[in-house]
Amino acid sequence: MLLLLIAALGLLPACGGGAGNVVHPSLAEAASESDALAVADSLEALIAAGLDTSADRDFAYRTVRAHAVDTAAYCYARAVVTGRLVQQKGLLGADKVGEVEHYARRSRQLDANFRDGAATRMLGTLYVVAPAALLRHGDSETGIELLEELVEKRPDVLENHLRLAEGYIALGDHDAAKAPLCTAANGRSRLRQDDQALLTQLFKDAGHPRCEKPSAAKPAP
Repeated sequence: MLLLLIAALGLLPACGGGAGNVVHPSLAEAASESDALAVADSLEALIAAGLDTSADRDFAYRTVRAHAVDTAAYCYARAVVTGRLVQQKGLLGADKVGEVEHYARRSRQLDANFRDGAATRMLGTLYVVAPAALLRHGDSETGIELLEELVEKRPDVLENHLRLAEGYIALGDHDAAKAPLCTAANGRSRLRQDDQALLTQLFKDAGHPRCEKPSAAKPAP
């Protein structure tokens, strides 16, 4: 279960993560702004493209820690980069899982609607896949409830359906996973590259369920 957590902590499948020691210029530029969210976004862009290195993740974490402020944006960014560091370090990073939980919860407390509920999406996934011993405020049941509520509240956000499907599949409930999985599949082109890779893996894990194609919109009279 801990290995699953390591893959999912950043809410995306692990990619990149090379051993280079040089920080990517775009990440260094974002860090020069002393803006934690800009750093997190820059790191995520590198990860999505498969261009990040271990040095990038270490640098992002150190940078974000150095400019702490109690805002929803900062706390979300802190949770993101910490999750990516755990993803990189594997079992050696398990002691930072509580830090991811703390900052995701705090971001949600400060503004649950920040970036369409991104902290809730992160927290729900974390609660589903993380061993209870590493957490203080939730479990898999809590995680599924958070993700279900998010899908109900913001069905227009495709990532919500993807994470709910991921949660169901992690718990072995492939039947429940079919609807959100198919919704994500029908909007596949709108997902970022690494989310598309995750979607492919989830379909495999769920036994390749058959999805109906969305009906074409009727022309306006």
